[in-house]
Amino acid sequence: MSVRPSPEEHPGAALESPEHYLGTSALLDLQDSKLRLRARSLTQLCKTDREKAMALHNYVKRLTFERPFKLRLRTAREVMKAGRGDAADKSALLVALLRLCNIPARIRFVELRGDIMRGLGASTAPTPRPVVEIWLGTRWVRTDTYIYDVEYVAAARQRLKDKAWEWGYGIHRNGHSIWNGTDDAVLGGFPMEQDPMVLQMLGVFHDPLQFVRSDLFRSKERPLGRLLHVNMLALGMRQVVRTLREEASRKAPRSRSGNLL
Repeated sequence: MSVRPSPEEHPGAALESPEHYLGTSALLDLQDSKLRLRARSLTQLCKTDREKAMALHNYVKRLTFERPFKLRLRTAREVMKAGRGDAADKSALLVALLRLCNIPARIRFVELRGDIMRGLGASTAPTPRPVVEIWLGTRWVRTDTYIYDVEYVAAARQRLKDKAWEWGYGIHRNGHSIWNGTDDAVLGGFPMEQDPMVLQMLGVFHDPLQFVRSDLFRSKERPLGRLLHVNMLALGMRQVVRTLREEASRKAPRSRSGNLL
């Protein structure tokens, strides 16, 4: 299966230049003192950009995945303060932290088949996903493994195994769950150009707000209708995620003293 290229892709050198993806944007306030302090504290012992990128990725990944009720997209600072968030939230925070460490970063939105979200009580309609691309050395490295925290991934994989599903709960049962800072790592289990869940590349953006303001997004969605739809789905999704976590917690092995092993 061939993935359609994004109509928003431009071959111009200015847009492909890593330096184009270092600045502030609507959701990425790189002058925010608390964001700057967090980026510095997370990377102070790192010696290379790869080590810094991994430290920042792992911090964002540890934040609890949750689909919140919201009337607008949240800034990187707001996500950091909340300590939890959905894919759009966490992508904005990760890109902001990377740019604060002078590491070019951007978000490539891809349109996925709704099948990948089955089990979460979500619609079967195609859904956009933010994949963060990080400039390391000589190329852009892709990952979306920051979206789901470790506990959620473990619980989702167990549910997929129980149901004998290949895809669902936002992941592939054999997809990546960690990122090594060198290679592409995606939850879908296949390189994006070969992933049967990927319908279309939707382009690269500085933050999620730039994406929802794009002509491409507006041609597919009515912003107000999309907001209402997402918030309605969020209620059911939060319940499913909570149940998954509770089941995983009950099944987790314990030592004789009662502590988790």
